[in-house]
Amino acid sequence: MKITRQERKVAAPINRVRRSALAMMGLTMLGSISACGFRLKGAVDLPYKALAITGNPSPQLRGDIQTAVLTGTAVKVAINPRDADLLLEILNETTTQEILAYNANGQISAYRLTVRVTFRAFDTTGVEVVPESEIYLTRDLDFSVSTVLANDAQIQGFLGLMRRDLAIQILRRISASARVSKSKGF
Repeated sequence: MKITRQERKVAAPINRVRRSALAMMGLTMLGSISACGFRLKGAVDLPYKALAITGNPSPQLRGDIQTAVLTGTAVKVAINPRDADLLLEILNETTTQEILAYNANGQISAYRLTVRVTFRAFDTTGVEVVPESEIYLTRDLDFSVSTVLANDAQIQGFLGLMRRDLAIQILRRISASARVSKSKGF
């Protein structure tokens, strides 16, 4: 079926109207999302120039915090604490795996994974930006005896995702506390 030139001229305004209507709906949706306070998960606004990570975090958590700082903020990660305006001290990090449920045969059918981090943050003058705080995440995980190796890989994957999420939550808590302390100073 061949479309004539006159049929194209009639269809062109309809397509423009349809495109305009779709564009307006898209802009309306974006406007409503931004009005409700939505923001991207990784974006954190820290009012510092350099941050040093001290204490005894696991290498994975240290790497996740450094990645979150370098990708989600304009802050640099200092190796030497003397070069930083904010010191993040990781006091304790624990990872636990507890049995959550058994099946009818008495075999484990579910685990609960927990990652718990205790930290505090203070500036170079020694003023606490965030007093000693604890953040933890839990995830429930189904387990099958027939796929033990796959479950081990799944557990490690979950723990990695949980640590990344904890790193961003730590930075958000620092950001919120820094804004509150700066507003009190005025």
